[in-house]
Amino acid sequence: MEDEAFDDTMEGSSTSAAQRVFHALSSAPRRKILAYLSASGLTAGEIADRFSMSKPAVSQHLSVLETAGLIKREKQGQFVHYSLIESNLVNVLNGFVQEVCPVGRPIKKESQARTRKK
Repeated sequence: MEDEAFDDTMEGSSTSAAQRVFHALSSAPRRKILAYLSASGLTAGEIADRFSMSKPAVSQHLSVLETAGLIKREKQGQFVHYSLIESNLVNVLNGFVQEVCPVGRPIKKESQARTRKK
């Protein structure tokens, strides 16, 4: 993965939380995951199916997003379901950006269409 460790010397502070959020948003695949989750929650497998990378790589991206407080996971039987933390201001702002972003808008529409089919 292209991400490198980032300086987290101020652990526990709001600066550290901001660093985790900006680190999470610095990756195009993670921004795409947020766009996919914008319409509804998905299982880890459903998310991985949308990418041409290994499942462990997708899992690592999900972990970074979860650590940043942008998504949550819930184990339901043998599946892990991921969803946005709606009350997070960053996700509200991300939703706005997805509406105007030429890459995010089609992904968000695809996700909404898949949700309607369920």
